[in-house]
Amino acid sequence: MKCGRHPANEQWTQSEDNDDDNAAIKKGTSVKNLGHNYEKSLTKLDKTTDNSQHQREIKALFTRLQLEGEYPRKMSPEDFLQIGPQDVSSPTLDEDISEKDLGHSFIHRLIKLDYRARYIPVKQDSPEISNSKPGPGSDSNDSDENDFDFFLSSSVDSNQPTQTHVHPMDVQMAVFHCSDNFLRQIMITKLSQCQYALPLLVPDPFTSEIECPLWAFRQITKTWKVTKGDSHTTMKSFPICKAETPMVCFFRLGSLLRSKSQLMNSLINDRHSTFFHRNCPGSTKARHLLDGVAEITWYCPSGKPNDAFNNCIAFCNLHGDALVIQKQRDILIEKSSINVVMMANLQKDDKSWPVISPLLKSKKPLICLLVDDNGAMAEGRKGKYKMGLKERSQADVSDELKKIIQGLLSSEDTSMLKMFQLETMSENPGIKVDENDDLCQSGKAAAFKITDLLQQSDVSNIRDHFLPCQGHLWHQWCKTNKDLHRLTGNIENDKSKKEREMIENREKQCSTGCSKLMELFIDRLFKIPLKDNKYFLKWTQILTDALSTDGVSSILQNYDNKWSEVLALKNSPDKSQNLEKKENELEDLSKKLQSATFGLEHIFREMAQIYEAHEAMNGDKGQGDWCKYPDLAARLLISGQPLELLDGDAGHVPLKWISSVLNNVIKTLGNQKVFVLSVLGLQSSGKSTMLNAMFGLQFAVSAGRCTKGAFMQLVKISQEIRKDLKFDYLLVVDTEGLRALELEGTDTVHHDNELATFVVGVGNLTLINIFGENPAEIQDVLQIVVQAFMRMEKIRLSPSCVFVHQNVTDVAAAEKNMDGRRRLQENLDQMVKLAAEEEDCNTNCFSEIIKFDIKKDVIYVAQLWEGSPPMAPPNPGYSENIQELKKYILSKASQSDGISLSHLKAHIQDLWEALLNENFVFSFKNTLEIAEYRNLEVEYGNWTWAIRDNLLKVENQLYNRIQNGDLNTLESSSISTETTETYEKIQDTMTKYFDDDKKKGIIVQWKSRFGSKIKEFHEEQVGTVKRKLDGVIQQKQARKRVDDMRKEFEDKLLQKSKDIAQSLKDKVKDEAELEKAFNSDWKIWVQELTKGTNPIEDINLENDLFFILTDVGMEEKIINKCKASGRYEAMSKADEYVQYVKVPKKQAVKESGKAQNDGKENIVTSKTPKLVAELNALFSKLQNPQKAYSDDRTQIKQMINMVAKESLDTIKKKPVASRGYQIAYLQEMVQLVKDKVASLEAELKCAFTKEFTVDLILYVFDSVKSWLQKSQDSFKKYNDARFYLESKRMHYYNIFKICCKGSSAVAVLGELISEKLKPSIVEAAYTKTAMTLAGEMRCNVPAFNGNRLNLEKHVLSSLAEREDFNEFIKYIQNPRNHVEAFIKAEVQRRISKDYKNKAEKILEKNVEDLYNNVSEALSTATQKVKDQGGDIDMWLCELSILLKDQLKFDGSGFKNFSDIKDFDFLNKEADKKLRRVKQQISSFSVDEMKKSRQTPEKILIDQLCKCCWAKCPFCLAVCTNTLEDHRPDYHSVPFHRSSAVSGMYHSNSNFMSIDFCTSRVASDLTFYPSKDSKNCIPYKRYRDAGPEFASWRIIPDESKLAYWKWFVCRFERHLERYYGKQFDDVGKIPKAWRKISKKEAIKCLDEICV
Repeated sequence: MKCGRHPANEQWTQSEDNDDDNAAIKKGTSVKNLGHNYEKSLTKLDKTTDNSQHQREIKALFTRLQLEGEYPRKMSPEDFLQIGPQDVSSPTLDEDISEKDLGHSFIHRLIKLDYRARYIPVKQDSPEISNSKPGPGSDSNDSDENDFDFFLSSSVDSNQPTQTHVHPMDVQMAVFHCSDNFLRQIMITKLSQCQYALPLLVPDPFTSEIECPLWAFRQITKTWKVTKGDSHTTMKSFPICKAETPMVCFFRLGSLLRSKSQLMNSLINDRHSTFFHRNCPGSTKARHLLDGVAEITWYCPSGKPNDAFNNCIAFCNLHGDALVIQKQRDILIEKSSINVVMMANLQKDDKSWPVISPLLKSKKPLICLLVDDNGAMAEGRKGKYKMGLKERSQADVSDELKKIIQGLLSSEDTSMLKMFQLETMSENPGIKVDENDDLCQSGKAAAFKITDLLQQSDVSNIRDHFLPCQGHLWHQWCKTNKDLHRLTGNIENDKSKKEREMIENREKQCSTGCSKLMELFIDRLFKIPLKDNKYFLKWTQILTDALSTDGVSSILQNYDNKWSEVLALKNSPDKSQNLEKKENELEDLSKKLQSATFGLEHIFREMAQIYEAHEAMNGDKGQGDWCKYPDLAARLLISGQPLELLDGDAGHVPLKWISSVLNNVIKTLGNQKVFVLSVLGLQSSGKSTMLNAMFGLQFAVSAGRCTKGAFMQLVKISQEIRKDLKFDYLLVVDTEGLRALELEGTDTVHHDNELATFVVGVGNLTLINIFGENPAEIQDVLQIVVQAFMRMEKIRLSPSCVFVHQNVTDVAAAEKNMDGRRRLQENLDQMVKLAAEEEDCNTNCFSEIIKFDIKKDVIYVAQLWEGSPPMAPPNPGYSENIQELKKYILSKASQSDGISLSHLKAHIQDLWEALLNENFVFSFKNTLEIAEYRNLEVEYGNWTWAIRDNLLKVENQLYNRIQNGDLNTLESSSISTETTETYEKIQDTMTKYFDDDKKKGIIVQWKSRFGSKIKEFHEEQVGTVKRKLDGVIQQKQARKRVDDMRKEFEDKLLQKSKDIAQSLKDKVKDEAELEKAFNSDWKIWVQELTKGTNPIEDINLENDLFFILTDVGMEEKIINKCKASGRYEAMSKADEYVQYVKVPKKQAVKESGKAQNDGKENIVTSKTPKLVAELNALFSKLQNPQKAYSDDRTQIKQMINMVAKESLDTIKKKPVASRGYQIAYLQEMVQLVKDKVASLEAELKCAFTKEFTVDLILYVFDSVKSWLQKSQDSFKKYNDARFYLESKRMHYYNIFKICCKGSSAVAVLGELISEKLKPSIVEAAYTKTAMTLAGEMRCNVPAFNGNRLNLEKHVLSSLAEREDFNEFIKYIQNPRNHVEAFIKAEVQRRISKDYKNKAEKILEKNVEDLYNNVSEALSTATQKVKDQGGDIDMWLCELSILLKDQLKFDGSGFKNFSDIKDFDFLNKEADKKLRRVKQQISSFSVDEMKKSRQTPEKILIDQLCKCCWAKCPFCLAVCTNTLEDHRPDYHSVPFHRSSAVSGMYHSNSNFMSIDFCTSRVASDLTFYPSKDSKNCIPYKRYRDAGPEFASWRIIPDESKLAYWKWFVCRFERHLERYYGKQFDDVGKIPKAWRKISKKEAIKCLDEICV
């Protein structure tokens, strides 16, 4: 080695060129020996190219890489574009991997833009070189000698394996050969992004057929800047297949010491190995697939002074010896602009001469690089250069070459240079081009048909001309739709107008129809299977992108020129008048630029709009190709095609389209679970690039355009890790950037807030992408993001977030990162405080609104490029950070259950509907939660029903024990014990329900509340049963004297009947004579037995009321007048109440200065100004009574109905049936009415006449007197001795007959037992029948088998079917009364029709069961008495014990039967009598059912009406929550009404208000909370109006409910008469309302209750 030799020279001679197939030529080999060595290399080449040997080696290579099953072209993108084990636990980029995994690892890393994919460290499955073991005695003093021997030896152990690791380029080419055309396209595109050379000519490894993978290049677009002169630069952007550039081709002739590839790299980018060379990591001499491959790359200048070349140049490198590889060499020489040949030397007798000679003769420039020549650069003929490389550094050679090439390219002699265009490679007949595939050609032809239509159009007008449905009509529809959610003024009429405009827009879209472009596109998709349409879609994308790129480039150039002109004019001392004109032209160009982008996404958007328009006009019944569009889009989405979620141009989500597409995805895949990953950040901050690198997605980042709107793409989860992730797909949502330059001012803020809220809301996890380290930019993003998360927290959504800090220069600096995290935390907390002010909440730090770990949830990502684009490769640190981020995302995702596609569909709709309203939090309606809550309400009803049913059975058992005297005290614990088993089963059922994986994420929030509610319900029902049974015990104790008297009567009557019967035995011939004899004695018996007892007097409620009225100061004349008029009977239905109001004397309201001199001046002057004003207002009202009281009438009606109900409820609580009537009960009722009248007078600030009070008392009295009379009759029946004895007459007559016929005591006792049990059996049988019927109806009657909302739906439907205005008014004023009446009527109707036969069968079964129980008890008692030798008393006692839980039966009341000894006969006789009783009561009777202690309607009313009855403070709609107390949830109802239903009117007018409160709360209108309110409240802040308003959640819904619109139209005149107002002027009913039919009104109830 010579001293002072340059290091660069040395490295060129260290080892054999990687392009050589020969062994390395040793250093110092003389030039004269070069020919000999060359001969040897050719000989070796001949051997290695032996076909069979070569194929065996290639097969061995594929086997080593485990790709033998993938050849040829069997690998597709689907194999790699899914999330698999490698994404969860893949090795780091520095870890060795197994040789068999090289191929797949190469692709995975390439997709992540990691250019180190070529240099993957390999872990050998078995060591190639075994570790040397020290010999015996190696630790001796002779070891030094052994070491010398080892190092002086010339060879290694021959037993060592000779197989080397796989050459990196063999891995790349093996994968290439095994990839289908679409995976090749991805591979080539990623290689290009990594700034690697791309395979241009590829020989088949087995047939040597030459292929040009032209299709694989189609997605690549190159952008560069051309420099002309000193400073003028022009930007150009072209699809690389179409770019016309010079091509410099490099060839090697023979085996050389220097690396051609390394020299080429120094020309292009001396910091990056664009072409693989011998000194690259992993390089070996053994390679099998690279020789004969021609690789190409393009140098793209950046327009800077340090550019190597001032224009784009293609560099092509033929691997291997060009002397041998003739076919590829000839093709490239023909296509090249400049040829560079590297050889040992230039001699005519050299084997290289046949190749060089034609090149020298050709006009094309030729540069010969002579490895063994040390001559300087010299030019022979024009364009022919030679340069010696010997002892010259690579840097010097590179600089010389650059000068030569630049000089040649700058030559004015254009004939010398041939421009190269990649597409022309297909013209060579000797090349197989992948695009010649039939499917590819078919797809290309179809795509060209489409783009041919566009060629003559200005790119900025394409969408207007060829995609009309997504243009002005769609944008206008979106604007109107947004206006529809933010109405002011005459809301319902404005709304109808806007709805009409929207329909007209849809009609115009439909009439526009499909353009020729859309016909061609859709026709192709429908005719050809999707898998065969991949080429068509890709071609369409490529061609439209190219079209857009051309158009955008042209507009940008014009924009640049125009801007320069504007700047020049602005800087001019004399402001030219042309400045304004030029500025307008510049603005026009700006708009043109925004509309110039055109791609595949716009065609799909047109499909969406065609579908939405036709669906809006035709609904589900439509027919045509448009019906199939969602299915087509769904299949494309599943295949990996991005789908536009939010239209970025219109700023709107096409909800119908998205819902239909997702429905079809569900049909195809099933209701799979997805994890939604969304991204948010500033414009051009690398969001799409990051997602594409992370998941291999296809979000558009080419064609010089940024993402607009939001796109979603499905990424499949592989089966291997699906069990760990709990979801089936990752749904990635890419969005447009915040702070877009196209938007200005407040539009930007509103748009960004809307977009951020939507993106954050739709995502399970949101990546907050922050680019750079500019605090101002960070603050912009943070303020928007924080506000979005704060909104999510308010609506009980809890997405998570990860902050991704991109373009960080030193991601490894932990100290710097910690400082960055601290600053980010401070910024977040500061933004929270600012956002809290806007969102009106008290929050101070970010962690209060979202779970956020500042140490883990902030990821730093290195800058994307390793240097300056366009020639910079991606930064390996970026790829590494992206992989770490991906792992972290998946680790967070593994903690989530994801969201089902059906839930996602509903969630998207909820989010967008809420965003359309100005107050998102206020407007958000979580359809999923509502649906699950309604289902939960149904389950809650089932659970409470099970508890109620169980307690009814327990109540019956305990009731019978009390009646039988076996239970005199009762504790709640004993009742609870009886229900323990049922209650525990319900708790288990609840636990299973709430632990259901499918809905656990949603319903878990209600678990503790509903658990508490069930516990409360159980305790409440136990308390209710205890109170009822305590009442029964008290009644029994209160009636003890009467019961004892009854027993005494019955004993005496029995004995008398037996005595008289015995005396008349055999003397009476017929029954008439027998009855006559009994009657004569009966009267005597009754008189004897009742001697000394006073009969209970009949009551006269009318007289009592009259007395009370006079006692409280009502004149007799007024009372009689009111009774005679009968006016009170229809008091609640009266149209007017003016006649009931006292009119003050006029002088009482005169001004104090004009008072009459009648001695009353002091009265007037002593009036306060406020009181005078009130009286004047009242007098003013009375001048127009119709106007004065029409607005108060509703209040009066409500008071009348309320006091009637309250009075009846109070009276019903009185123990009349057990203790008798007291006049005090009516006195209490009268006082209640008087108090309510006084309260109403104070509220309305007026005085009512005495007639009003009397009429109201009479009206209330009418509602309570029937109940009082009935209860008193019941009391008399039980407590009046004479009355009781008369009721027993027939019973003792039957005993009398039996005795007269000479029957034994057994027959008499049998009769007595059957008669004693009969009423109890009847009561028990009908009670059980009532419970069974209630259970059957609750399960099977549609109105009863759901939640409160379901019941409400059926009530409204029933009202509509009947069309009775008075019934509607009853419902509106007293909803609970009406619902109870509805349940009662429905039950009675069902029993009389549908359930008539079933009721018969149920009763028959219950009677049969009771008979069997009694019969069994008779037998058991008989057997026990016989076994124990007992008497009749024991028999009766035992029978009582056996029946105590089922029937009322007291055996102690039977005396004088001690002579009975034959218990078998008694058993038989009693059983015979009972069979007769069974036959008598087996026929169902509705009247008997009504007498039962329990009735089906009462049970169902108790169950179904134990719910919330709060009324909307605006429209009186009733809350439909099934829970009676559902705090902390607000009151809500989907059936809000037009305000006309409740009689609301426009203030200071006579016109009804027709608006819905659901519309008003989204408007800018105001209201007065009460009649006395002086300050109005904005509807948007209605909760500020007081507790009554604050407890309601009224969600804006555009008043979609047609039901109440139909009602207002159907009963327009009725409402006008009832409320005294008119539907005119501002209260005029919209025409659209009148088109709603009753059928549509009822149908809408079903739609809202789904």
